[in-house]
Order: sequence, then structure tokens, then C-alpha cells
Amino acid sequence: MKSVFAYLVLFTFSVNIIIAEVPAAEKEALIEFYQATNGEKWTNQWNLNSDVSKWHGIKVINNHVTEINLFKNNLSGTIPGSIGKLKSLTLLNLAFNSLTGELPEEMVNLVRLRTLKLEMNRFKGELPIAMGDMKSLEEFTAFNNFLTGAIPESIGKIKNLRVLNLSSNSLKGDIPKSLGSLSSLESLGLFENTLEGAIPAEIGQLTKLKELVLANNQLGGEVPSEFDQLASLEVFQIQNNKFESVKNLERMRSSHEFLVFDYDRDDIKLDFKDPNFSKTRMADTKFEDEESIDK
Repeated sequence: MKSVFAYLVLFTFSVNIIIAEVPAAEKEALIEFYQATNGEKWTNQWNLNSDVSKWHGIKVINNHVTEINLFKNNLSGTIPGSIGKLKSLTLLNLAFNSLTGELPEEMVNLVRLRTLKLEMNRFKGELPIAMGDMKSLEEFTAFNNFLTGAIPESIGKIKNLRVLNLSSNSLKGDIPKSLGSLSSLESLGLFENTLEGAIPAEIGQLTKLKELVLANNQLGGEVPSEFDQLASLEVFQIQNNKFESVKNLERMRSSHEFLVFDYDRDDIKLDFKDPNFSKTRMADTKFEDEESIDK
């Protein structure tokens, strides 16, 4: 009898593991997200009566939702604030859809999130001022939206951030000096906004930076002399701005094998000792995404 009882206990325990569901609060948050983004019109819909782990784009580990990957899935509508209840999320990819509205403030509660991809949607309004609370972020891309307002100063607190791309929006104001604290940053894209003021000299501290794309803004002042310290830089775009001086580009040219620069003012001359523009190349500003993300 004892052996039979032990077998039944073990069998029951095993079944519980197999059919265990995510917490009710997480499932409710997913259902609310599904309804708020017109799930019935998605390319790949969810069967709300099946196990959450079987829903398209959902990954569950230890009974918690850890990934939502709904890239190019015909989502529309808005992101509900309840998304912030999915505190175990490490990846949220909603890129290449038709989502609109403002990003909910509750999104900053996703403190374990490492990848946040929102590009090629119709988001509007300002970025959450407390985005710096998302300290696990390594990649944040939101290009080709209608975001407005200033870049939050708090982003400078995300020390693990490697990729930040907010290009092709309507962001305004100065580039925050705090971005110079992102010591892990490899790619910074702020192309085609309405940013103004001088480029912060602190950006020159980003020694791992490989791509710096600031073209098509209203930036002025001088190109910082500190940019000569950007030893890893491979792509550098600053054309179509309002710089008053670009003399420091000569120093950069002497220490880099490239120069990506386009300027349309005749009253400012670049004094290159050996103006060999055969090495000049324009960085590709066409952004692409992959349907699958290996993390």
C-alpha cells in the first residue's frame, strides 16, 4: 500500500508540473493585452482556452512568462498598463506592427527586461520619464514611430545598455549628458529627430561605441574634441545639422579609417591635410529587424 500511495503522490506531482499554469495575474495581463491589441485580427492568434505556453510568441520558464515575441503579427490598438504585471519578462518584441497610443508608465516595472523592440509602429507621446528603472535593458529600439518630447535623462542609469535606437521620431531638446554614462553602449541611433543644442562631450566617454548616427537633426555648436577617444567607432553620421564648427573632425580622420560626413554650408571649410575621400562611406540608415531573436 505504501508503494502504491507513493506512486500516486509522485504521479500527481508530475502531472501538476506538466499542467502547471502561470499565475492568474500574468494570464489576465496577457488576455488584456490580446484584447487591447485586437487579437482576433492578429496573423497568429492565441487560443485563450489552451495552455499559455502554447500561445504564439510566448515563452514560459518556471511557470512565469519570460518572453513575448509578436514581431510583424498585425497588432493594432494600444499597450495596456497591465503589461507591467509581467515582471519576469526578459524579452518584449512588438516591432513591425500598427500599435498606437502612448507607452504606459507601468512598462518601467519590467525590471528584468533585457530586450525591448518597439520599432515600426505608430506610438506617440513621450517616453516614460522613469525608463532608467529598467536597469536590465541591453537593447532598446523604437525607431520609426511618432514619439515626442525629450529623451529621458534617466536612461543614463541603464548601465548594461548596448543598443539604443530612437531614430525617425519627433524627439526634441538636448541629447542628455547622462548618455555618456552608458559604458556598454555599442550603437546609438538618434537619426532624424528635432534634437538641438551641442552634442555632449560626455559621449566621447563611450569607448565601446561602434555606431553613432545623429544625422538629420538641428544640432549645433562644435563637434566635441572628445570624439577622438571613440576608438571603436566604425559608423559615424552627423550630416544635415547646424554645426558652427567641425574642425575636430580632422583629428578624428587621423585616427580612424573612415569619415561619414555630409555638409552643405560653403562658409565652413574642412582643412584636411590629405583629403582622400575614397575611404568615405555613407552608413546604411535602413533599419531592419529579424523575425527570430536568439538570446
